[in-house]
Amino acid sequence: MRTDTSKLNPIAKSIAAALGASAFTPLMAQVADEEEMVDEMMMEEVVVTSIRRSLTESAQLKRESEGVVDAIIAEDIGKFPDTNLAEALQRITGVSIDRGSSRGAEGEGQRITVRGIGADYNLVLLNGRQMPTSSLQATTVNNSRAFDFANLAAEAVTAVEVFKTSMSTIPTGGIGATVNIQTARPLDMNLETLSLGAKGVWDDSAADPSLTPELSGIWSDVFADGKFGVALSAIYQEREYGYNQAATTSGWIPKPYLDPGWQALPAPGGPASENYQNLPSETDLYSLPQNLTYISTQGKRERLNGQLVLQYAPTDTLDFTLDYTYSELTIQERRNDLGVWFIQCGTCGGSTGSFTDGPVVTPLTWSEDWAGRDVGSGGGRDGFKTELDSLGFNARWAATETLGFHFDVHSSSSESGKDSPYGSSAVIGGVLFTSGGRATVDYSRDFPVLTMELPPGEYAPANMLTGGASFRNSYNKSEVNQMDLGGDWDMNDRMSLDFGVTTTEVKNRSAFSNVQYDNWGGIGSPADYPDEVWQMANVRSLFSGLPGANDPNLWNQRFVWDFAEVANYREIATGQSMAASDDFTDDLRTTEDTFSAYLQYNWNFDIGSMNANLRAGVRYEDTEVDSSALVPIPQYITWVAGNEYNLTYGEPDFTQLKGDYDYWLPSFDFSLSVTDNIILRASYSQTIGRPNWQAIQGGQTLNSLVRKNFGTGNRGNPSLLPLESDNYDLSFEWYYGEGSYFSAAYFYKDTANYIGVSTVAETPFNLPHPGNGLWYDECNAATGGADNQDLIRQCIADTYGDSEFVSVTPDGQILIQGVPGQDPAALFNIGVPSNQEDATIDGFEIAWQHILGESGFGFILNYTGVDSDIGYDNFETNDQFAVLGLSDSANAILFYDKYGWNIRLAYNWRDEFLSGTVDGNGIPNPVYTQEYGQLDGLVSYTFGDSGLTLFAEAFNLTDEYARTVSRRAEQVEYITALGPRYGIGVRWVY
Repeated sequence: MRTDTSKLNPIAKSIAAALGASAFTPLMAQVADEEEMVDEMMMEEVVVTSIRRSLTESAQLKRESEGVVDAIIAEDIGKFPDTNLAEALQRITGVSIDRGSSRGAEGEGQRITVRGIGADYNLVLLNGRQMPTSSLQATTVNNSRAFDFANLAAEAVTAVEVFKTSMSTIPTGGIGATVNIQTARPLDMNLETLSLGAKGVWDDSAADPSLTPELSGIWSDVFADGKFGVALSAIYQEREYGYNQAATTSGWIPKPYLDPGWQALPAPGGPASENYQNLPSETDLYSLPQNLTYISTQGKRERLNGQLVLQYAPTDTLDFTLDYTYSELTIQERRNDLGVWFIQCGTCGGSTGSFTDGPVVTPLTWSEDWAGRDVGSGGGRDGFKTELDSLGFNARWAATETLGFHFDVHSSSSESGKDSPYGSSAVIGGVLFTSGGRATVDYSRDFPVLTMELPPGEYAPANMLTGGASFRNSYNKSEVNQMDLGGDWDMNDRMSLDFGVTTTEVKNRSAFSNVQYDNWGGIGSPADYPDEVWQMANVRSLFSGLPGANDPNLWNQRFVWDFAEVANYREIATGQSMAASDDFTDDLRTTEDTFSAYLQYNWNFDIGSMNANLRAGVRYEDTEVDSSALVPIPQYITWVAGNEYNLTYGEPDFTQLKGDYDYWLPSFDFSLSVTDNIILRASYSQTIGRPNWQAIQGGQTLNSLVRKNFGTGNRGNPSLLPLESDNYDLSFEWYYGEGSYFSAAYFYKDTANYIGVSTVAETPFNLPHPGNGLWYDECNAATGGADNQDLIRQCIADTYGDSEFVSVTPDGQILIQGVPGQDPAALFNIGVPSNQEDATIDGFEIAWQHILGESGFGFILNYTGVDSDIGYDNFETNDQFAVLGLSDSANAILFYDKYGWNIRLAYNWRDEFLSGTVDGNGIPNPVYTQEYGQLDGLVSYTFGDSGLTLFAEAFNLTDEYARTVSRRAEQVEYITALGPRYGIGVRWVY
């Protein structure tokens, strides 16, 4: 039965509106019996505003909910606490965000981790409906199910609920949590409302920052005596940004993966050992860097959101809702880099270095002779767009005083693809060859310092040309068609039953193509490009404030250039097409059809003088998986340069596989009001989280880049079972004042069926490897046996140049193919997913929210500790399973809210966590994201009852930087300078 919210005080009205936003789905039937809850909300009216009102409402919602629930409620229409939803969610206890330089993130939060469970296993709903998710990877197909919060602006959101314990009525997929994003519904607000906002954003990370606009408008009204309602919202945001990185983009090569013939270190006391300090012992595990790169990225983001909601309630017992949601996110990025490539030839006599102590060892400094080597000056251009469309219809009918029904159906899609003729991600390598010199890197501080000693005048535009190039086209489309039919039966004043069936069809297509030119040794000549194309810039200014960046030994020159201009000159000089291809070579298509049925019993009763609530339910899920994949068929391997071997593919073809599974998923929640203000809770549930798309693909793919020792690839398994979790929760909550509470919770998750991507050494397609065969051995011996790649390649060209397997391009590049029957088959490390790992995750949460009476001051403090029975062993170099994303986190928020002033300081901290088990070179190396803390601030003033508010906000006030490392802190993977961001604006609410 629909509640007349016009009779409620502001707190009760806001809660009812937030709940009503999802009342047409079975999700809302579980929070509490609506009429009883509204009665409890008929508290003494206290007029509160802004932060205090939002916190009071969210505390009341947490208190009245069954299970462990946290929420953020908008401070006013058009005013969510943070401009990014992920940034707001990280304030909730137990929620952490992934922040950094991922595509489109630009230092903002994109995806969430809840209680140690990563983004792929947290389900995000929009008004109670499962939303499709699409995103892109730069160099491969997208495999993630994670929802990208960058697609939704916060202004149109009225509330976000985080359900940390499961219910039988909630769709499956949220092992960590189910997050329900709610937007405005006109009949719930029941009055005419208008909010207009304008803001200018100044992002200090941009190379040439300027004030960019953000505009929002939200209007809602009711007509025909409250029977018809319309809500319309539109938000446009534009932002310029940048981030600068120092990175070992191709990772650190550990001892077992180094070729002892021409890589690796000398033994202590052996030949050439005098060039090194503190050499590792035989029992130590050491790693050597593959490269070092300084990267500068500049970008522009445009975000457009819109929603139209039409509601009709012809009677008090019947409601209809039709809504349409649209979101568009466009990213354009350009980047330039300066890079050096190391050959790790520790016994060649031209390398020197110093090392840390063991048993895990890494260089503090590493230096190589640079004679005849090239300095890279690459350029890149990314352009991609994501569009979300969702059309839904809802009906709710109170058939009798005790029996109600609901029907909900929606069709939603999310599509991500290129927004540039060069593809979603494109790179062109700039090359400058040197006649001598050295390259040295100092890893002793957070920032790795590159020093180069080159002959005078060689690092000049006149010596620049281009090398390898890659034009990648990533595409991802996800569709969700979902129907839910159910109801609720009030058996008496204290017992009710919720029931229903749901059908869900999820279609996902992830595709990728790559036009690649393997001219890594350079193509053409410097004369192909006017000198003015290559603009000289410095390095030091990119990393101001990073420890070590002010080192006077830092090489302080780099080239920057316009990607389109260089691509045009190259196309004229070489005839190569500088464009991406829409003919996908990797194409994964998966359909999941799920039938669900649920039944849930709710009972309110007394134990002595204490009131208790019991919720017990079960959900049945039956899923069928149909997966096909277009896989490229390799034909042969070509040796193109140094340790660069590339696959050539023939015509691709589709392969198809199927799988299915079904589950009975029970859930149980019990709460006891020990006193009027103290609540104890206990919960148990079984939940599942479905595998990523690439894990269940129907084919095998070999990566195009092959090394002398091995190549890499992967194949899928549609018969994989979901991740299963038995979840146990205990919590204590003390509500000791209006908007003030203290809570403590313990959680334990017993998880099974984690996907272990095992590496299997195989020789698929029996591809002959030119770097391991007869010609290689002959020419290695003929050139002195030192495995000098350039001399060996020239020897093969001179000796076997008339063979069909050897050719020289017009620009002098030597191409050597593997010879069938002569060269041994190439070895590939194939990643094969399988259900093979179990893990337990447990932890605790402590939260304290306090409003200091009528002073206007208050604070929020929370801390989450998370642990697992499985960790990563940094001394082990084989494939390892480990739970990603586990870390402690904390928040401290201080605020003042009175006399029209709204002032807030928020500090968020996340401890170090394991973010990956494979590095940029495809080697099983750990990647740790180091601890990070950020301080944000907001100041606003509202002019009396005018509804007009002026505000200023700042993010990352202390200019923090993010850092990822491998087995030791000195083994930097990426260090990213993010920069602060500021905003100033005005908002008017009527």
